Amino acid sequence: MVEVTGPATRPAGRVRRAATAVLVAAPVLAAGACGTADAADSLLREDVLAIGVQTDQPGLGRQIPGAESGRYDSYEGFDVRMAKEIARNLGFPARKVSFSPVSSKMREEAILSGQVDLVVGSYSVTPERKTKVGFAGPYYVAHQDILVREANPASIRNLHDLAGKRLCTVPGSQSFHRVRTEQSVPAVPVEAKGYTDCLGKLIAGELDAVSTDDLILAGLASMAARTGDYMKLVNAPFSDERYGVGLLKDDVDGCEAVNEAITKMYQDDTVRLQLNRWFGPTGLELTTTVPQFEGCI
Repeated sequence: MVEVTGPATRPAGRVRRAATAVLVAAPVLAAGACGTADAADSLLREDVLAIGVQTDQPGLGRQIPGAESGRYDSYEGFDVRMAKEIARNLGFPARKVSFSPVSSKMREEAILSGQVDLVVGSYSVTPERKTKVGFAGPYYVAHQDILVREANPASIRNLHDLAGKRLCTVPGSQSFHRVRTEQSVPAVPVEAKGYTDCLGKLIAGELDAVSTDDLILAGLASMAARTGDYMKLVNAPFSDERYGVGLLKDDVDGCEAVNEAITKMYQDDTVRLQLNRWFGPTGLELTTTVPQFEGCI
C-alpha cells in the first residue's frame, strides 16, 4: 500500500463555477436555503465533486491494491462508503465523483487549496482545525482507545499504563497529543508514516501499543488477524472523536446540504448497515443514533 504524503490531486481543469451555474442539488439546498454571500463558491455548484479520503486505515479508508488512484471504485471502507452516500444524496452520480488520497497532515491544505471539495477520512472536529476549515456533521462519534498485541507483554490495561511505553505517533493525527499532552501520560513517541505502518511496528515489537480512534484500531486488528498476528482492544476509551466532513469555512450552503445528507443516511439505516458491515465482526460497541451536529455558521 502506498502512503500518500502530499496533498490530494484535484482533477485537471476543475474550477469553481460562476453564480449563474446550474445547481446540482436543488432539493437538498432548498432545505437549507439561508446561504451566504459567497454561495456561488459552494461545492454544490461543482461539475465534479472532489473528495479526499484516507488510504491506510483498514475498515475506514483504504486504497484497493492494484487499483488506479482517483477512480470511484479504487477505495473501500466505512468512510469511503459515507463519502459515496453523501455525494449521492447531494445529487452527484458516481461518474461525477472523484476520490483522491489525502494524508492526515495534509487535510486542511487539500481543502484550502481547492484540490478537494470535501474530506471524509476519520477527520475529528477540533477547535484548532475549525479555525482553518469548516465541518459538516459529525457523521459518527468514535472514541480513542488502545490496541496491543494479544499477549499484551507490556501489561497495558488502561490509559495510565502507557506511561513510559512506546506509543505510535502519526503526522497530522491528534491521537498521541491527546495521550501525552491532554492526559499528561508520558508515553514515548515512535513515529510512523500512517496507522498501517503503526500496525507493522506493533507486530514487529517496535511498539508497545497504538492509541487512536476505536474504529481505526478495530480495522487494524482485523487486518492483522488475516495474517495470524492477533491484536486486541484494551476497551478503555478516554475521548470522543467527532468525525466531521471537512469543507471550506464559508460554504454554509454546502455544509447544510451535507448535514441533510447525513441525517437521511441515519433515517434510512445506511449508517447502521455500513457500521455492521465493516466493524460488526470485531465486537466493537457501535453507536447508531445520529450525533449532534456542529452547526454550519
